[in-house]
Amino acid sequence: MDKQTTSTPIWRNRKAVPIILQAIFVIVVGFALYFMITNMLYGLEQIGLKLGLDYLQLKASFPIAESLISYSPDDPYIRALFVGLLNTFKVSFFGIIIASILGIVVGISRLSNNWMVKKLATVYVEVFRNTPLLVQIFIWNFAVFLPMPKIQEALHVGPFYFSNRGTAIPWFQVHSTTGIWLIILAVLVIAAIVLYKLLMKKEIETGKNAYPFIISIASFTAGCLLMFIAIGSGPVHFTAPAVQNGAFVGGTTLSIGFLSVLIALSIYTSTFIAEIVRGGIMGVPKGQTEAAKALGFNGSTSLRLIIFPQAIRIIIPPLTSQYLNLIKNSSLAMAVAYQDIVGIGNTVINQTGHTIETIFIMIAVYLFFSLTTSLFMNFFNKKFQLVER
Repeated sequence: MDKQTTSTPIWRNRKAVPIILQAIFVIVVGFALYFMITNMLYGLEQIGLKLGLDYLQLKASFPIAESLISYSPDDPYIRALFVGLLNTFKVSFFGIIIASILGIVVGISRLSNNWMVKKLATVYVEVFRNTPLLVQIFIWNFAVFLPMPKIQEALHVGPFYFSNRGTAIPWFQVHSTTGIWLIILAVLVIAAIVLYKLLMKKEIETGKNAYPFIISIASFTAGCLLMFIAIGSGPVHFTAPAVQNGAFVGGTTLSIGFLSVLIALSIYTSTFIAEIVRGGIMGVPKGQTEAAKALGFNGSTSLRLIIFPQAIRIIIPPLTSQYLNLIKNSSLAMAVAYQDIVGIGNTVINQTGHTIETIFIMIAVYLFFSLTTSLFMNFFNKKFQLVER
């Protein structure tokens, strides 16, 4: 008798079942998207709106207190949103720098042999890490900066002025030779780097200290002094602020909202960075520290030359996540009237009714900042990874 072959049912076929399930998932998601999009278009049609970006060319008709570029209410909405983008970039950029410095200092302090330094760093981390960021922003805004003196009675410390309208600090102004100076500085920086590498190579080959860092910095400084003498002016002019007719004149003024968000973001994020730094240093084998001591290195030198360069490989990946969190947390700035992309976007929505388009623009801005930061940190991470032989 011929053997009868029995086929496996399709619902028991290991190759077919995953394909069927994925197809069903795609169909369900497609129907859900179709329902939401058609419902959105119907709702917009009911209120007389159509999807499009033509509204971005209309006059904004609202002021913006802080702007890195020239702006007036007569400018279109697209320029107002660009101002918001730059304001978001400003608070995120300086926040990342300050948070990184604070995080490294506090993280190293938590491993200090000094009892007082170690405990103070621990209290700093535990207090600010466990307090909600929005609460910290409100504390800085309403409890620290707003109670400051009026501008007529502004607290004057050196060239700095502190008042309930903001903090005025010295700032620079470009002039006719600024472009020439930028080219010269770029050349001097490249020359200093090349000199540093040559001297470092010589030091390694001869075993004698060639002082590469000191000589390269000295050569860069000497080049700048020579160019200053030749040109007769520096790359920029600095202006000091002053109070005239109830307003700050000269320098630049940092608003209460910007300072509140910047300080709160920097301190809050620095607590997480501090723990990352501490964990990275502790992740380096103890034998490295013992070897450094055996070679006669003191604590700070071994940390700078041996421990931290190895710890940075552990630190960078989680550090990237904290940078991304800081950028996204900057959206809380609207709570204290700092006009970032979210605050200006909400104003545009209230005036035009184009909610969908404006929200997608805000999403695109944060996506751009996040992806750019991730790409830079990934590139930075590859430079510090061990090369496999």
